[in-house]
Amino acid sequence: MNETLPPCPDCSSEYTYEMGALLVCPECGHEWSAAPAEADGPGERVIRDAVGNALADGDTVTVVKDLKVKGSSTVIKVGTKVRGIRLLDGVGDHDIDCKIDGVGPMQLKSGVVKKV
Repeated sequence: MNETLPPCPDCSSEYTYEMGALLVCPECGHEWSAAPAEADGPGERVIRDAVGNALADGDTVTVVKDLKVKGSSTVIKVGTKVRGIRLLDGVGDHDIDCKIDGVGPMQLKSGVVKKV
């Protein structure tokens, strides 16, 4: 029916259709993600910095915009270097756990850092 959509991986039906972010087979009812799998393998989430570089545990990053620390008058300035980050999964949208000199332990969003 639609040549741009892949056939169903369960029953090989060619009548698949899109429903939001999923592909659906009307014949067997199978639903699967329409997004292509990452190069690191299925199920593995790749966390990227503000410019698109893949991050890993132990990387050193710099902050790309001023960040106000919640509950404090402290500000983390642009260019602050953060060493030895740890990547988290499933803590809201904060996916980096780190310790910043002069501030202490905190969690950051990957969109506000750049890999060094």
